[in-house]
Amino acid sequence: MTYCKTAGSGPNRKSTTLTAPLFARRGAPPPSLLHLTMTTTLESVDLVADILRLKKERNAVILAHNYQIKAIQDVADYVGDSLGLSYQAKETDADVIAFCGVHFMAETAKIVNPEKIVVLPDKDAGCSLEESCPGPELEAFLEKHRDKNYYVVAYINCSGHVKALSDVICTSGNAVRIVEHVPADRNILFVPDANLGAWVMEQTGRKMDLWQGACYVHVEFTRDSILKIKEEFPDAPVVAHPECTFAVRLLADEVCSTEKMVQYCRSHPAQSFVIVTESGMLHRLRRELPHKTFIAGPTDRCACADCRFMKMNTLEKLHRCLDTLQPRLEMPESLRQRAEIPLLRMLEWSR
Repeated sequence: MTYCKTAGSGPNRKSTTLTAPLFARRGAPPPSLLHLTMTTTLESVDLVADILRLKKERNAVILAHNYQIKAIQDVADYVGDSLGLSYQAKETDADVIAFCGVHFMAETAKIVNPEKIVVLPDKDAGCSLEESCPGPELEAFLEKHRDKNYYVVAYINCSGHVKALSDVICTSGNAVRIVEHVPADRNILFVPDANLGAWVMEQTGRKMDLWQGACYVHVEFTRDSILKIKEEFPDAPVVAHPECTFAVRLLADEVCSTEKMVQYCRSHPAQSFVIVTESGMLHRLRRELPHKTFIAGPTDRCACADCRFMKMNTLEKLHRCLDTLQPRLEMPESLRQRAEIPLLRMLEWSR
């Protein structure tokens, strides 16, 4: 088997014929794999171009969470955390919002934009935190404990039903500020993330009752896995998300939301950081701070903290949803109106 590799053009054009064994010696891919790679790359370029064409035709905006795959982050109009995405969704003048995240995020965009079309690439992209606190269960709990007169603070990682039962919503980026706004004479029920709620209590000193939900990705980071990476990179600050367990948070140099991770790493003099959150955040950090090094925080199994829900979205699915405007977010107007109240309260308190 031979393969002709041509470099340059005109009088400087050179051709080299390589045999298969020489490919092996030079570490180059065989022609079949090279052709496949080139074809895949060209198809990706064409797909991105067509996504941009559809976005213009639809007057759409593409919003992407920090945990999305690299290809989606690179084509998005805005990449950020839940708080930033909420503001973007509320303030956009686009007719169509293509939300590259998970279901509750797209639903949140619909709640604050009832007149807009909101689509998401994969309707089955859920969230373990949302699943941990079903609306009917929370409703029954609040009825059973009516004597507590709970002020319900709901982490945004929840369903529209749960939001409608809440007094205010929060994100990991503003949870401390939100809880500090709650009237001092009210009992607080924090749903659904017990780890985030515990961290907020540590920061504010405010006692809260915690719903026992958790993010399945962040609880995979352990004390032992973080101790090992600290030993390997002793000069690299450990930056962890507050959805991590208490044992992991204790070992971190900084605990903060994904958006604040960017700010922290930008301003910190260190050149290397251990990032303890979902793997998609590494691309955002490397893109915005290319002169610094970011190390994936490991679990006990591997350095592979991928959220299976976030990674369900692909360029192909994004293209399809812009083309067909499906799957589309719809919800009963009465539920949407109730869920909007605590969301708007969050946005007001966060400014």
